[in-house]
Amino acid sequence: MIKIVLFLLLLYHDSFARDIKPAFIMQTSGLVNDFVIDDDKLYAGTNEGTVDIFSLRERKLIDQIFIKPIRSGQGEVITSKVISVDRHKGKTLIVTTAENAFRNVWLHDGENLRPIIQAKDKQVIRKARFIDEENFMFGSVGYEMSKYTLNDNYTIYKNHIEPSAFSDMELSEDKSIMITASESGIVTVSDVKSGKILKKLEGLNVDNIYKVAYKNGNIITAGQDRRVGVYPKEGKPYYIRSDFLVYTVGLSPSGKLGVYSSSQESDLQLFDVQSGKKLDKLIGHVAVPSTIRFFSEKGFFSAGYENKIFYWHLEK
Repeated sequence: MIKIVLFLLLLYHDSFARDIKPAFIMQTSGLVNDFVIDDDKLYAGTNEGTVDIFSLRERKLIDQIFIKPIRSGQGEVITSKVISVDRHKGKTLIVTTAENAFRNVWLHDGENLRPIIQAKDKQVIRKARFIDEENFMFGSVGYEMSKYTLNDNYTIYKNHIEPSAFSDMELSEDKSIMITASESGIVTVSDVKSGKILKKLEGLNVDNIYKVAYKNGNIITAGQDRRVGVYPKEGKPYYIRSDFLVYTVGLSPSGKLGVYSSSQESDLQLFDVQSGKKLDKLIGHVAVPSTIRFFSEKGFFSAGYENKIFYWHLEK
């Protein structure tokens, strides 16, 4: 009897889950490494040394921020890849590759581009996020989390979280909490103001975590171990097994809906965070998806190692 009930439940799920195709696609200047949504615009950092600015109303490229090329030790001109981009109150925070494998960090105010960190500072920053107009969080490859202020061009604190390599960072909606992950499979929750570690979450991922997502107290992870780690705001932590390495994850603004890269065909899988139930599948990526950002509860954008950004509409 139990087997029959389970079969009927699976049949019910399969009857209502859909294969969703992208509502629209926007072409970028190069492969997309990171992007952020700010009001009705999307800012995409590319391998071609640009931040492509799209109007979401018009669904087209309307402007670009150009980063000057760099020179190798042999004098060769090389494109500065944009590897991290963030927005706050009309300003754009950009991390690019620089000479000798170091990084440059730039601040663009809408008209002018100025350096915050330069290659001569010998830092290998992987991701940068605004705290407010004058303060930022930097995550380095060596898993040093630094709080930096423009007031004195000063590092307020620098914490070496683990000996493992840094993977990803997300800040809470009010910028008071920082969630970070590494190749150890451990998620670290820290206080942004002080840098104090509040707790460590572990046991769900047993290998490198590629990406983390945080919304409304819920955390999910993308793991090399083919697991999606789920730490819900309410309820017990659990993981979802995937058919392929999970390269990226995303959460809706409420934290109720999650999505992860789920297959060798580069599909995306939607799921209910509280129950873990798989919902619709999103098909259309050719390359591996690497970044997911929700626009609202009804839709999200995704990008990967291709010169396209996809929008997915979820409302039936």
